[in-house]
Amino acid sequence: MARSARRTMPELPEVETTVRGLTPLLAGERLTRVATFRADLRRPFPDDLVQRLTGATVTHLTRRAKYGLVHTDRDDVMIFHLGMSGRWRTDGAEPEKHDHLLLETGSGRRLYLHDPRRFGSVDLVAGDPETAFAPFRALGPEPLTDALSADYLARAFVGRTTPIKLALLDQRMIAGLGNIYVCEALNLTGIAPTRSAGSIGRAKLAALVAAIRAVLDAAIAAGGSSLRDFLHPDGALGYFANDWRVYGREGEACPCARGGTVSRIVQGGRSTFFCPKCQR
Repeated sequence: MARSARRTMPELPEVETTVRGLTPLLAGERLTRVATFRADLRRPFPDDLVQRLTGATVTHLTRRAKYGLVHTDRDDVMIFHLGMSGRWRTDGAEPEKHDHLLLETGSGRRLYLHDPRRFGSVDLVAGDPETAFAPFRALGPEPLTDALSADYLARAFVGRTTPIKLALLDQRMIAGLGNIYVCEALNLTGIAPTRSAGSIGRAKLAALVAAIRAVLDAAIAAGGSSLRDFLHPDGALGYFANDWRVYGREGEACPCARGGTVSRIVQGGRSTFFCPKCQR
């Protein structure tokens, strides 16, 4: 059974899973109807969202950090963030209480952006979102690309006394890494979350990059962690939470060979789970 944990927002694997789930439903489809059922989520919907998207054809979907991007043949890109409790619901014909945006396709499928807590967002930009969408201009490289390397981290961490856990959560450093997967990657690598980023040698950084990719790949393959509210577009749960090594496991045995017990501390207002015996 999945471990219980504090409520948190969907992280990179959950968003990647969402984008992959939406792609066969939206890519190549014409949006015959676009509707909003309230004025805002975390911030207002774009005033011209309905006008610009209605009649457009979705060309493809991508992910950047923890955002999903819906690209259209009109050079407009809809950018969504799932916030704390958002998901796309594809299993209903009529809107429910917490459905706030509808995309209806030419094949008759209705997709609802469902967000009970309304901490998500929807934006619309024209052209290249990397330059047109302000939050993207400050983001670091994607962790699943070759842009993240030991050499990159070595340069980025020079002289930094920031704890490695907080440095990895800095979206300007690496885009999309979140609390769960940083805790897991640090445990796999045997690096203490409190250790200063600038004190970590290149060999350990290479191992850290490999661990980050391994953890994210495994989480995506498992469909994410499904913390409380998160579901896939088809309503299924993700199961990576079953495989957490340390996250949410305070007081339990670490799977390391040293017989350690998982501890919890607070860093930057977030819970950090780690093993004091194997993480140095």
